[in-house]
Parts: sequence; structure tokens; C-alpha cells
Amino acid sequence: MRKSRFIQPSLKLFSYKFSTYRTIKKRLQCTNFIPLSRLCLVVILLTISTPSSFASIVPPTQVMEEKEKVVLKDVVALKKLKTEKVILPKTRPLPPAHIENYNAPKKETLPEKNTDETITLPEYPPDARISLGKQQTYSVSEEDTMLDIARYFNLGFVEIRAANPKVDSWTPTPGKQIIIPSFKLLPRTKQEGIVVNLAQMRMYYFEDPEKEPMTFPIGIGREGLQTPTGETTIIRKVADPVWYPTDRMIEEKPELPVFVSAGPSNPLGTHALYLGWPTFLIHGSNNPWAIGRRVSSGCMRMYPEDIIKLFNKVNVGIEVTVVDQPILVGRVGDNIYLEANPSISQSSEIEINGFHTVKEMSEEIKKAIITTARIPTEQIDWDIVKKVVKERLGYPVVINRKPEPRKKKPKTRGLIYN
Repeated sequence: MRKSRFIQPSLKLFSYKFSTYRTIKKRLQCTNFIPLSRLCLVVILLTISTPSSFASIVPPTQVMEEKEKVVLKDVVALKKLKTEKVILPKTRPLPPAHIENYNAPKKETLPEKNTDETITLPEYPPDARISLGKQQTYSVSEEDTMLDIARYFNLGFVEIRAANPKVDSWTPTPGKQIIIPSFKLLPRTKQEGIVVNLAQMRMYYFEDPEKEPMTFPIGIGREGLQTPTGETTIIRKVADPVWYPTDRMIEEKPELPVFVSAGPSNPLGTHALYLGWPTFLIHGSNNPWAIGRRVSSGCMRMYPEDIIKLFNKVNVGIEVTVVDQPILVGRVGDNIYLEANPSISQSSEIEINGFHTVKEMSEEIKKAIITTARIPTEQIDWDIVKKVVKERLGYPVVINRKPEPRKKKPKTRGLIYN
């Protein structure tokens, strides 16, 4: 009896191994079966096979490729291996960060209120650090996304997208050079304990005054549930915390459970630092895409690997200072730097569209920059200042004019008298 053309390829598929291969082949060659019966028999035998046996029919080369993909998904392992290639699946949907129905019933939304940027910022403390890190570039590899690159370089989503407004977040062109905005001006506040600048969506931990602070990107509260500013302390540290939804959360989403135990479904992640402000925490996250966004209920979210580092460093009683300073000015060496971060409304636009509404520099912002820079107005390049405030790229740019080099007078030999 002629073998079915549907069964023959299946026999080739099993040629790698499989303890029951000979039995299958013997039964398939039996004249008592018609082609459809043979196909049903194969399906039945595959169904009753153990998972380990079923997995073993995959070609060895394919198994190795799958193992390599698993390794490449682990961003922490990538750092240890010192490789710049970051590959994660590109099938992840864009999180509904600022969709009207996200985490709330349908209701009328209010316009977002931006931070007042015309206020003169306080002076840096004596002997304070002014800046941190250095600017870098990165050549995009195959299958990279901006989320992968941001996490690899310890950046948030809006942070890296604001610095590269013309780059597609999900399918950046391989080989394209993108800016890694690792160079930052530190907030103008006391440099003790944990310091957070909401405008930068970044946290700094000053462990040793003689050393650079540790810095981490964070996710913060969305409109209507903003992370508060001010001073507080860490009152409790908990590993494997239990998450209890607040009354507001349950009112908005009645299907929420009473609590969520420690595990992969816990929104608090693996570690949590409880603050003196009720219901506000610094914690990990089971959704790394939320880091560098304004999507929380007011808590400060961190990458899973970052919260572990901070948790092991800080003690109960550490001070936490939260400020909101979108525009920073600082002197580093002989240069005056200006850093303009996106406003609240612009951050929302960057998350959704990749670009923001352009706003020209107002006279009030100009006066605030002059007061903060503390140099004569004529020494500031106002064309650059306007460009920086307009673009809001989120990294420092030199704004002072460089003095023209003095022309050296030719040396002339004087008259020699006897």
C-alpha cells in the first residue's frame, strides 16, 4: 500500500530520536490503516508522550537557538557578560500608559498641570557635586527596542525617547547611532540620603560624600495621583512584600483581590521601602516597562535589579528628599550647562507619540536662567538656550560663550645700544 504523502514528512521529523519511533513506524506501515488513521495515530501518540519526550523531538540546533534567546532576554546577564546586544521579543504591545480607561473608570479628564519653571532654584550646597556621568552613543543592533536599550543603560523610557525623538521605539533602524543621556545635572537640594527629581524621573542615593551617588530611573505617579514633593524617611524595609489595594483602587476596579502575596503577580515586585508618607512606597515592579513613565498611583517604581541594590544599601531612618526641577543650570569646570527636561504634559506626549508640543521660552524662564546661572547676560548664548528649552532633550548643553582667543603680538627685537 502506498504511503500517504501527509505521513511521510512526519516520519522524517522523527528521525532525530524518540524511543517510540520504531514502534510508530512499524504501526504506520501496517496495511490495516488507511492514511487518515495513520495521521490520527500520530496525533494520539504525540499527545500521550511526556513533555520531556515531546521536547526531545526538536532539532538540537533549534534547542540551542532557544537557549540563546533566553540568555539574551536577561538584561542583567548581559551586563555581566559585557555585551551590548540586547534582544527581547518585539511582540510586546505598547502599554496603555495614558489611555483614558487605564486603571480608572471612564470619566472626564482634567488638563495636566505643569510644574512652575519660572521659580528661581536654590543654590547648590557648599562643595556639592554638580553633575554625574557622561554622554554616550550606542549603535542599534538587530531586534533591539528602545525599552531594551533603556534598561541596559539604566535609563527610563521617556528619558531615552526624549533624547532621541526621531527614533522608532519598537523598530529602531539597525546601525543607527542613538544618544544615551547618562550625563546629568544633579538636583539643587541637599545631597544626603535619597534624593529624587520627579522631572528627571530619576533617583540618587548619596551613600558617601566622597563618591559619586548611585542613580536609578524610576516610574512615578500619573496625573491626579502625583508623587508628592518634600522630605520624609524610610520607616520600614520588607522583602517579598504583600500588596493590599487601597480603597480608591478597589472603587475603580472592584475585581481586584483583597491582597496579592509575594510572587510574579505582585505589583510591588520583590522588595519595598515604606516611607513616612502613608500609602507611598519605593518598590520594585513586575512590569519593567513602567519605569521612566508617569503611570503609578504615586509610588516610585524601580527596575527589579535596581530595587535589590538599593534595598541592600539603605537602612531604616534614611532621609528621602523629593523635588521637581525640570530646568537645571550648573557650572562644571569653565562651562555653564543647561538641562531642560520635558514638562508633565510633554512627557505624556512623548510616551504616546514620541515627540511633544513645542513651547517657546518665556521671558520668565529667561529671567530664572539668568538668576540661576550667575553670569553676565552677554556671556550666555541665547540662541542655544532657546533651542535647549524648546527641544527638551533631557541632557545638559553648554550655554556660555567661549571667549575669543587673544591674538599674540609678534615679538619685536628692541634696539641694542652700545
